Amino acid sequence: MDSSMASPGGSGDEGSHQGRRPSYKRLSSAQTARLERFIKDCPHPDEAQRRQLASEIGLETKQIKFWFQNKRTQIKNQHERADNTALRVENDRIHTENLLMKEALKNMLCSSCGGAPCQEEDHEHAIQSMQLENIQLKEEHEKVSSLLARYLEKQMSPPELQQQAFNIPIIGSSSHAPELENSSLNYEIGGSSSSHGPSRYGMQIMVSDDHNLLRSEGIEKALMFKVAAAAMNELIRLIRINEPLWTKSSTQDGKPILQHENYEKIFPRTNSFKGANLRVEATKESGIVSINSIQLIDMFLDPDKWVNLFPTIVTKAETMKVIENGLVGSRSGALQLMFEQMHVLSPLVQPREFQFLRYCQQIEEGVWVIADVSFDSFRQKTSFFHSWRHPSGCMIQEIPNGCSMVTWVEHVEVDDKIQTHQLYKDLIATGIAYGAERWIMELQRICERFACFYVERIPSQDSGGVINSLEGRRSVMNFSHRMIKVFCESLTMSGNLDFPHMNMENNSGLRVSIRKNRNHLGQPKGMIVVAATSIWLPLHYMKVFEFFTDDRRRAQWDVLCFGNDANKVAHISNEIHPGNCISIYRPFIPNENNALVLQESFTTPMGSYVVYAPTDVAAMNSAINGEDSSMLPVLPSGFVISADGEPNAALGAFNSSDIERLGGSLLTVAFQILASSPDGINMSNMESVEAVNSLLTSTILKVKDALNCNNLE
Repeated sequence: MDSSMASPGGSGDEGSHQGRRPSYKRLSSAQTARLERFIKDCPHPDEAQRRQLASEIGLETKQIKFWFQNKRTQIKNQHERADNTALRVENDRIHTENLLMKEALKNMLCSSCGGAPCQEEDHEHAIQSMQLENIQLKEEHEKVSSLLARYLEKQMSPPELQQQAFNIPIIGSSSHAPELENSSLNYEIGGSSSSHGPSRYGMQIMVSDDHNLLRSEGIEKALMFKVAAAAMNELIRLIRINEPLWTKSSTQDGKPILQHENYEKIFPRTNSFKGANLRVEATKESGIVSINSIQLIDMFLDPDKWVNLFPTIVTKAETMKVIENGLVGSRSGALQLMFEQMHVLSPLVQPREFQFLRYCQQIEEGVWVIADVSFDSFRQKTSFFHSWRHPSGCMIQEIPNGCSMVTWVEHVEVDDKIQTHQLYKDLIATGIAYGAERWIMELQRICERFACFYVERIPSQDSGGVINSLEGRRSVMNFSHRMIKVFCESLTMSGNLDFPHMNMENNSGLRVSIRKNRNHLGQPKGMIVVAATSIWLPLHYMKVFEFFTDDRRRAQWDVLCFGNDANKVAHISNEIHPGNCISIYRPFIPNENNALVLQESFTTPMGSYVVYAPTDVAAMNSAINGEDSSMLPVLPSGFVISADGEPNAALGAFNSSDIERLGGSLLTVAFQILASSPDGINMSNMESVEAVNSLLTSTILKVKDALNCNNLE
């Protein structure tokens, strides 16, 4: 306010003005400016300041007091008006922004469900899709609820399913000492086991990715431990209990036979497969192997070592998930989910694939059990395996001198949709092809080979050849072992082509597989053709094996010899049997002095192998000199000889005095040729098939002629 009350005016006659309000005159600009400056520094002056200020500008103290009061009120009102204006502007801005956001939300969300908007043309399709998904989720929930209820032996609602699944004790953890439920083995036939109930150890479960409860890894892990612990319990009983679970066979040299009726009383379950093609195989065998238990357990839990341990049985193996590593040193409590492909003897024998849990447990001092059981992951929509492994595996017991006693049980269920070829039907039906006895004998053979690999000096019977150092000997043995693995894997004939019009008498027809090798190290690059056929011979398998391992008769079947004897330049013994050895031959090839042949042969009552591969002198010399042989290219061919599956034909130790006993043998002949390569080899598919067919035919005719079997009908 620029003015104040004026000073008192009038004639000076105070009496005439009693009762009237005093009048003041307007302040001058100089007085107002002085007051304006003062109020900036001191808006609330005290009495002394007001008197001093009044004397300076010629006003009364009361006028000074009133001016300051009015000025402060004026300033306050100005500030309030400015604040109101600013708030009104901000309110208008927020209101406008709110309207814009509401309009945007109308375009982003469905007004009825609050979800994402759906175009009119897609609305009906979206409704149908959600209805179908809802039906699928209900079906999957019912299946999972039923399976879990069977497994946990009571009906449960979804919240109970979650609680029960997470409350399952994790057995075998390396953080505490594991215990097996109901580990006592004093059971009587007729009483059901409370630890199992009417359950399946491998559960086939389908779960939607959107179902938060069932896709939980915690639930799956807990169930894995539960399944593994139950399988371990069953396997221990199958190994330790003989009668009445197992009885001796009257036709197979007293081999144990599982009594399914008694077994199902103790371990009731439903079959994994249905129909006339269902077949159950159960076998049991024991044997001593020359390897200590800890080494053996380490090999069982490493997929690469597992393949190396059983090259004639396991063609592929992979650890899909490690659930528990187990205790350091003993590996007790180790649990992992694995995949393996198995194949034996011939392309006529169907490969078997398993996805299974492998559980290791030390149950006593110096005693371990490795339990395998099929398990389908929650995330698998369907199970594509035609083989199901019930609790199987082995018990490994330490014995003196660094050896182990191994007892093996193999119990599988097979959906034999592709009927087994007549030549191998007896071998499959009697359990010889994939049974426990084959696992034990192959383990014994490979352990003997390991012992020969780690000798500290070259044996005298092997010292006459070109291999003069332990490093060279081991490099050649590694080269040969890889050759065996490549040969056995090639017999699976993935993507095979059948040529039944090429049938010969008493054989299965020609099986051909064509593959292109681009990046597989240790094999030549290019198009590789694998061809094989199997025939029956009226001779004992040992007589056929001795024919192929007789150096004096090699020219009768080896096309690389061109009818001439081959010169053996190196020999490595793998076992006591003279036929179990590795040899290097220099064949006679006209106008060619750069070729050698690496060969390995071995025999067991379960099957005999003679596998060989041509290689150049430079590659072989690098192995002989002790260099790394893992990258040397090899393309093996060979022969697999087995008994024909007739009773007693393949069982028991072989004795030369009964070589003419009942039963013939099955011979598989397999060749691999490089049809095309970056180096210039270029054959069409039909040319390569015709070439390998000609090679097979001529070889089989030579073998039959040498063995006096040409009179077969």
